[in-house]
This record gives sequence, C-alpha cells and structure tokens, in this order.
Amino acid sequence: MILEVLFPNRCIHCNRIIDPELLVCDLCFSQIHFTHYNYFENNPVKEKCSLLFPVENAFALIQFEKEGLSRKIIHDLKYRNREKTGKILADWTTDRLDFRDENPDLLVSVPLHPRKLRERGYNQLHLFTETLSEFYDIPFDHELVKRNHYSKAQALKDKKHRLESTHMFSITQSITGKHILLIDDVFTTGNTVSSIAWEILNAGNNKVSVLVMAEDV
Repeated sequence: MILEVLFPNRCIHCNRIIDPELLVCDLCFSQIHFTHYNYFENNPVKEKCSLLFPVENAFALIQFEKEGLSRKIIHDLKYRNREKTGKILADWTTDRLDFRDENPDLLVSVPLHPRKLRERGYNQLHLFTETLSEFYDIPFDHELVKRNHYSKAQALKDKKHRLESTHMFSITQSITGKHILLIDDVFTTGNTVSSIAWEILNAGNNKVSVLVMAEDV
C-alpha cells in the first residue's frame, strides 16, 4: 500500500494515475487499434502465413504502428521489465478470441536464446501463454522449441538478415498428430513463425495455427 502511494501505477501513454492492475487509462484504451480478426476466416495474418507455410488459422490482437500506442505496449512488455503486461494482453485476447470448441492441442511460444533470456530476465511470451492456457484449458510447453542461435531483436535487423533463418530453431522432443498454436509478440515478415512452423510440421503429422500480440502494419 505504501509503495502504491509513493510510486503509483501510471498509464504508459498519458501518465495519468490508474489502478495497479491496469496498463492504460480508459481514455487511452480507446486509442488502441484492435484488429477484430476472425480466427477461423481469412485475415491479413493468415494470408501472409499462407505464403510461407500451411497454416490452419491465425489471429492478431492489435495493430503494431510505428508511432502508436501499440508500440509502447509491446516495448513496455519486452524492454521495461514489465512482464505483467503479458497477462493484460492475454486478458484482452480472451475477450476477443473464441476457439468455438475447436481448441488447439498445445500452446507453444517463440523461445528466447538462453543468453537473451539471461539478459532480459524473462521471456515476454511466457506469462501471456500461461494466462491463455489457464483460461482456455489448453496445455502449454515452453521447452518444445529451442532457439539455436543468439541474435539481435527482429526490429533491429535489416531486411536481409531478417530473411536469414536457416536452422534458427529445432524441436526438442517427438511430437506428432497435434494441432499447435504458435505464439509470438509481433508479426513482421513472418520469418520467425515460419521457421518454427516448418520444424513442427516436419516433425510429424501436425497442424499449425498462429496467434500474435500485434501485427506490424
């Protein structure tokens, strides 16, 4: 209580004091551009994925705009030690994503390289994934996919290096006959999810769907 008085939680956009469990105030929340995509129908993320690998379904929560509030939200999660932002994003997702009793079998988030995990202190996708797992009653596995190489963030790479993805990831255990929901933070080129998707598809008779927090527009 004393800490809340001395260091109150503030909206990451306008700096207004807000409830400790919130990320933005009501006014700024109205400025977030949610995609309103239908997970089961064609949408821009599914269309982009389809050009890279066989995808079942796809969903993006918000639009990632270069100068918009969505950028602040994702950067708050990844670079400002605000892991709890992942839970808030998951809560926003469960309000908007209905699997219609066709739940995937397993939730798998894009892994960090062990060195990057040590540097950041947490994987920004884990709490997001675990919150979805609890809400939808779908198991998750943070160990199924391993990142083989340490690299700088996608946002800091030039286009050429974003496309250099050979053997970026590997599968750590036998898996077959499963529908995997692959989870990432921002969909840019689709290079990362495609690399993992092919590892999962080649591992056995599996299917892949995609869920991202934000789509780069």
